[in-house]
Amino acid sequence: MFGMTYVIRRVVILLLDSLQLLMLAMAVMSWIPQLRESRVYQIVCSVVEPIIDPFRRLLYRIPGMDRFPLDLSFLAAWIVLSLVRGLL
Repeated sequence: MFGMTYVIRRVVILLLDSLQLLMLAMAVMSWIPQLRESRVYQIVCSVVEPIIDPFRRLLYRIPGMDRFPLDLSFLAAWIVLSLVRGLL
């Protein structure tokens, strides 16, 4: 029989994996203009943006990052989620 901590750990890992999958879906969908206007994209963004936005605000505090051509907040969020998953 599995302990309660094992079950909680597996659920958290599943949630983190699902969130990373949604992040990947959002990134791919953002490259296709027709998909950016879809309801699915809006739903995915409503789930993913609250995770990415704090990283974006944090990175924009670094001088020059607001003019950097790439949004590195996605990458920062992905790395942190991966690290958290690795710690579990």
